[in-house]
Amino acid sequence: MLVAEVMLQQTQLAVVLPYWQRWLAALPSLAALLAAEEHDVLMLWQGLGYYSRARRLHRAAGQLLVGQGLSPDQSLDGVMASGPDGPDLWPRSLEGWQALPGLGRSTAASILSSAFDAPSAILDGNVKRVLARLIASPRPPARQLARFWQLSELLLDPRRPRAFNQALMDLGASVCTPRSPRCGACPWRGHCAAYAAGDSARYPVKDAPRTVPFQVVGVGVVLDGAGRVLIDQRLNEGLLGGLWEFPGGKQEEGEAIAATIERELAEELAIAVAVGEELIVIEHAYSHKRLRFVVHLCTWLAGEPQPLASQQVRWVRPVELADYPFPAANGRIIAALLEHLAAAGAA
Repeated sequence: MLVAEVMLQQTQLAVVLPYWQRWLAALPSLAALLAAEEHDVLMLWQGLGYYSRARRLHRAAGQLLVGQGLSPDQSLDGVMASGPDGPDLWPRSLEGWQALPGLGRSTAASILSSAFDAPSAILDGNVKRVLARLIASPRPPARQLARFWQLSELLLDPRRPRAFNQALMDLGASVCTPRSPRCGACPWRGHCAAYAAGDSARYPVKDAPRTVPFQVVGVGVVLDGAGRVLIDQRLNEGLLGGLWEFPGGKQEEGEAIAATIERELAEELAIAVAVGEELIVIEHAYSHKRLRFVVHLCTWLAGEPQPLASQQVRWVRPVELADYPFPAANGRIIAALLEHLAAAGAA
């Protein structure tokens, strides 16, 4: 339940399901998660995005076990000896779950409700939409969270919290949908202010869209004389922390993209390269910015690569790139590189 709820943060169920199944096959218990290397955890998460969630889950496993008053090694031995995660490991309060890294109130409440049938109100995206229409809220839910939490608590059936919360989420997912809500099939339509107003799709009210910054990033796929490619591992911070990538950085105003790549690789890796042909251009959008990756093949000229702005750097054979967790955008770079090398070999 913990893994599923964390995966479902900011990600739809249809996307999460195969990742969750693969995760449980590889890490079926809390002890197995604690014993896993971070590299393996990130590989299992690769493609889901928001990689900080995976790192926090890894830390949470240790925190839950250490919370029993044992050292991580002792806790791991005990759990391994007694079988899959014992029930005493799991918090029974909202505060206990929120003490774990990366768990907010709604995720913690959802775990308590689903796993223990505890009377904990939830407030995920589907529930916010249902409640906003129910009261025809004139303001976005994000601007009045306290009121929405109170309403969710007021509506909760304390005798059947698990069933009620699941029904409320299902109502938002299948009937009270973002677009074209099926009001005729809604059991709450007689109590819904938005339905009474004849304009359910108007709610929830949204803030005016904000301008999303746009940046161009120059990326160098650096090859040495042996045909190896240079990659570096990001620091363990931010959404993509701990992942591997092809080196590069932001283009400065008035700067040619080749100059950007040369400068960034000198600053970040202390190497000199000859920037060659363009390999691929990728547009990628995050929630807070839009990026254009302009990727060029590069030849390593001088300097021993150093991790001046990363955890480590490594020369790898192109076929080994699949063994490393990369951000989603880098998958297209890898595919383009392998296609280029295959074409060059055929020629």
